Amino acid sequence: MTLKLRDLKTEARNLARAGQLAPALALQDHMLAANPLDADSRRRIGDLLLRLGDQAGAVEVLRAVALHDVRSGHLLPGLVGCKVLESLGQKTDEIVAAMAGSFAHGSRTLVKFAARQAPVDLEAPIEALAPAAAADPAKIARRARERALDLSVFVQYPEQFLAAPFFSELPAELFSAAVRMLRLLRGSDGDLVVRQGDPGSAFYFVASGEVRVLVGDPASARAIERTRLLEGAMFGEVALLTEQPRTASVQVVGEADILEVSRAAVGELIAAVPVLAERLDHFARERLLKNLLASSPIFKPFDHQQQMDLIRRFEGVDVAAGTVVIRENEEGQGLFVILLGEVEVVRTNDIEGQEGAVARLSAGDVFGEMSLLEDSPTSATVRAVTPTTLLFLGRDYFRRLIGALPALRQYFQELSRSRQ
Repeated sequence: MTLKLRDLKTEARNLARAGQLAPALALQDHMLAANPLDADSRRRIGDLLLRLGDQAGAVEVLRAVALHDVRSGHLLPGLVGCKVLESLGQKTDEIVAAMAGSFAHGSRTLVKFAARQAPVDLEAPIEALAPAAAADPAKIARRARERALDLSVFVQYPEQFLAAPFFSELPAELFSAAVRMLRLLRGSDGDLVVRQGDPGSAFYFVASGEVRVLVGDPASARAIERTRLLEGAMFGEVALLTEQPRTASVQVVGEADILEVSRAAVGELIAAVPVLAERLDHFARERLLKNLLASSPIFKPFDHQQQMDLIRRFEGVDVAAGTVVIRENEEGQGLFVILLGEVEVVRTNDIEGQEGAVARLSAGDVFGEMSLLEDSPTSATVRAVTPTTLLFLGRDYFRRLIGALPALRQYFQELSRSRQ
């Protein structure tokens, strides 16, 4: 009987979770025999040897595979190996030196474009493992260790690497300190890495496995899955840098290794490399723009290139808390889109002449459209509640845009009517 590799990996994960370590190890060995390029099975063999009490064999495998990961261009799994070895009291100088040589800022091996090994085909058919194959735990452990250490299938390592976000901004002499500052989180299916609404105290990298980004209560069937993140993805930096609550939860799918960089670690590294603050801010703004393009109705009528052309028409504006962005009864200057932060909409009471809050808007919301559509004075004051980043589109271009796109005009008209 044949099964998909994806299903066998799920079975191996379930066996390990249930404490059936020898059968899980036999299955990982079986998958590695069928696909020698599968580095994930090599890492899992090291983990299982450790859980079975063979620390010497586990250290040997974890060290060899971590060094292989780095040399093959997979920095984050290599970092996971380092953290596991550190937890066992092992030195990782050789691995960290290889990381710094290949990925540190200014390394000659870093390029904008580089080939990487194709991911393992999880749909590939593999023969199921016979139950008798797990009958001799000692034999299984010996065979799995030898197979995981046999890297002869990798005849040549790449000579050039893609820069790694955050880490490739660090000079070589800081790599060792950065590795020590990292915290390894090893998550199982359903584990929450961050929860929506919590303060941002760290940011994270998906080193292996998969996580989902959810809006709403993760325990509810009504939670909305925004996207999934795989190896190499960074998340959580926006809430960390802005010191605002997290706008989504992140939950492990199946199994994942996550690397956490705390606020204290970021502060220490930025003190040594000030440009790192600028780079992190750039990453955060790119993430916000990507989310906005994917979710805002303003950009949905356009293909990717058109979205890029349109976003260039907007001007970015950072305002402090308390700043009045639009003042009631003045001429409308243009359309505003909230990229980050919150604003409140207040209106003067005709009888008492006092302001009253009528709405609060946050990331992804738009305002300023009503006076532009009706060619009338602004109907309310809009004030920043928190430090806020806005995208501003001038009045003339906004009118040309909705004149050319009836669907977009209809969207803004319906939005305006609902607010009135």
